[in-house]
Amino acid sequence: MSADDAWADLQAAAGPVSRETFERLKAFERLFLKWNRSINLAAPSTLDDVWRRHILDSAQLARIAPAAMRWVDLGSGGGFPGLVLGFLLIERPGASIDLVESNRKKASFLQSVIGQFNLPARVLARRIDDSYPLVSAPEIVTARALAALPDLLDLAAPWLTKGARALFHKGRDYRAEVEESAHRWAFDLVEHPSMTDPHGIILEITDLRPATPQ
Repeated sequence: MSADDAWADLQAAAGPVSRETFERLKAFERLFLKWNRSINLAAPSTLDDVWRRHILDSAQLARIAPAAMRWVDLGSGGGFPGLVLGFLLIERPGASIDLVESNRKKASFLQSVIGQFNLPARVLARRIDDSYPLVSAPEIVTARALAALPDLLDLAAPWLTKGARALFHKGRDYRAEVEESAHRWAFDLVEHPSMTDPHGIILEITDLRPATPQ
């Protein structure tokens, strides 16, 4: 794939993106693959196409929330979607994202990338339930390949019940997770088909509240 084609794919996924941001993301892709040789940052089966399977897959969240300024990513791992969003938020002056990652090696990777590219991001190297006091009033809560939806909602509830919106990557079995979540939570749901995975979905969840007992 040519650089121009890759840039066009990025803009199709994320919306308008400068050439400079595109070049930064390509440099990040190379850095990610280098670090992955010593730290397991992604499944080996996905490393043949990091650009589409991880970077573009993460970048599509920016199109869903084009005006959001305050983000938090739970269980950031190798930086998907948190670091990718950090690169894209450079183009939104004043925007920022917090990356919550309890694994110290992965947190070190995240911090290294943030420092190298001067991203508007911060790493919280701690458990999610220890991060609540440190992340005030995010607009968007993200998570990818972290937990089943009922557990994700429990983890994100301190923010979602106060007006934040969730954008959660899910796979083909998401409907069963939505049904299971309804036992504990009520919420408004919009399903966004993934632009990179024919079996994937982005769940946009708002107005989270405890379910009314039947």
